[in-house]
Amino acid sequence: MCIHQLNLLAASSNSLPLGALLGKQHPIEARHFSSICDIMEKAMVNGDTCIIHCILVVFQVVFRFFNPQSEQNRESVRRAGLLLWQLLMAPVDQIGAEIQREVCLAISSGLNILYQGEAELNKLLKLVLTEGERNRGLSQLRDVILTNLAEQLQKNRFGSEEDDHYRLNDELLHCILKTVVRESCLLITKCQTVARDDFQKLLSTVPVVSPSLRYLMAVQNHLLSNTILIRPDDSDDSDNSLQGETMKVQELQSSILSLATKILVGCDEVLETLQQVTTALINSDIADRETRLKGLEQITKATMLGHLLPVLLTSLMHPNLQTLTLADALMPQLVQLVLYTSQTALLLKTQSPLFTEESLPAGELSQGVILDEREEPGFLTGLKIPAPWAAGKTVETVHPVRDNYKFKETVHIPGARCLYLRFDSRCSSQYDYDKVMTLPLVIYAGPNTNSRKVAEYGGNTLGYGSRSVLGTGWPKDLVKVEGDTVTFSFEMRSGREHNTPDKAMWGFSCTVRAQESSEDVSGGLPFLADLALGLSVLACSMLRILYNGPEVTKEEEACHDLLCSKLLQRCQWQVEANGAISPALTPSPSPLPLTIEEDREFTYPADVLIPPPGLMPGTYFDLPRIRLPPGIMSRLREVSGRARPQFRPSIK
Repeated sequence: MCIHQLNLLAASSNSLPLGALLGKQHPIEARHFSSICDIMEKAMVNGDTCIIHCILVVFQVVFRFFNPQSEQNRESVRRAGLLLWQLLMAPVDQIGAEIQREVCLAISSGLNILYQGEAELNKLLKLVLTEGERNRGLSQLRDVILTNLAEQLQKNRFGSEEDDHYRLNDELLHCILKTVVRESCLLITKCQTVARDDFQKLLSTVPVVSPSLRYLMAVQNHLLSNTILIRPDDSDDSDNSLQGETMKVQELQSSILSLATKILVGCDEVLETLQQVTTALINSDIADRETRLKGLEQITKATMLGHLLPVLLTSLMHPNLQTLTLADALMPQLVQLVLYTSQTALLLKTQSPLFTEESLPAGELSQGVILDEREEPGFLTGLKIPAPWAAGKTVETVHPVRDNYKFKETVHIPGARCLYLRFDSRCSSQYDYDKVMTLPLVIYAGPNTNSRKVAEYGGNTLGYGSRSVLGTGWPKDLVKVEGDTVTFSFEMRSGREHNTPDKAMWGFSCTVRAQESSEDVSGGLPFLADLALGLSVLACSMLRILYNGPEVTKEEEACHDLLCSKLLQRCQWQVEANGAISPALTPSPSPLPLTIEEDREFTYPADVLIPPPGLMPGTYFDLPRIRLPPGIMSRLREVSGRARPQFRPSIK
């Protein structure tokens, strides 16, 4: 393969795309690959950065079509790997940052060729993950590899045969997570330590996701997507298919449990750092303390708390992940995270001028916005919970309306006693647009135009159109409509007059709400308060699962009568060699109370044993149980060899 030809192809990429030619290349021969290594080695000795750069590009192309099966090819691959590794470990001021990046791209493109076998690949990945912070070349190689793996996982979102190659083992994931935790803690700590100008630069750069965090996000999204969006094959209802799907779901749930446990533990460490930094900033006397506290929440969103935790919390609420195993394993970490987030959110809220007593009007003080002395403060106290459902619905025409335009729409808000209509200030239409002397918009209190008419509106304030029909114009105040349904009917029957501007034919826009005052739905909750609320909801859901216990299986439903049998509950069970469960013939002593109180003597009255009147001869009737004295019972047990029956612990 000629370097000069590659350069020419790259220069003339407009007429002949390079990828079109490279896609037709055949696997390169070993002698040609060896020649490329010779050129690279000579260029490294001479320090020719131009040739080195070209050969690195050649390596990236060759690795796509190279077949390292023969011994000669494997030797050439080992030689190329040594040359690349020598360049990677060279000082950056000697070879340049651009060449170092090309080396990383070459190694990443030939990862499966240079490091054949899972053991060699894991050894390389462990090296770049553990030593990446100490060496710039290894750090750059780590970022390139993780970025490439993350892209491949995103492409194979719903599973493929190559998942095992892109998803690293637990040990490597743990190393990546440690890097992400360290990056998150460092980013939060900078809010306290850096100078004012550097802090402003930091705010302008977030959120920038590091390659390590990006890979963890890809792994998490890959696992959650396959678990939540898994769809059974309706065409195949065989037992083998159902068993295979069950095993797949269980395997995915196990992987999610392992990853979620690591993420929650890492978030716990990051939140602890966040709480320490918040407390230190509150107690400090720096000039820009309020600015740093406001920016702290924005920077927190750029950490794993903003990129990993919200997605994980939302996904764990899905029925496929609401299992007893997950609840039992994740509950301790969830409780700890709820404490950290709620405490930190409360600290930030108390420092916000929005909630200080001086910033609130006296009227709001009387309405109970400020906490009562007897009320326990919490991170949600004083915050307005967003209510998207209270935002109402907007009904509007096209803008501007065209000739002979018709529009009708009905708004229904279940449970509303009355509806409140607020019209846009730009509402306008022509006066006297037809000969029927009616206005274009008619409002009805009901589901159709046969309902009670409420009002008619139309016209404009710009002086266009005839003044022979002067309606009420467009309302500036709220319009109240009784009931939970309102219908809008707008009709423009005549043509537009000459020289009428668009703003005079704007049409109308109206917002329908069930409340007289609209909720503030734009701001939302502060990030940490929202996170604490989401963690609390998930913790309550997991507690409910723990309280209810495992779900009743079909086998338990089928054996419900047997499970309620007092006779079976009095038995003690043993597991036999073949795994079967059978009643124990010689029950072991039990501290539980006796089923039969044999120590108390009891005799039935004589008339109890008399048959009831009217009983036909030869028929049977139930006799009451006769309790014998303890001495007789003890003798009978010795003779029969039967032990005293014991209570069996409850099956539940």
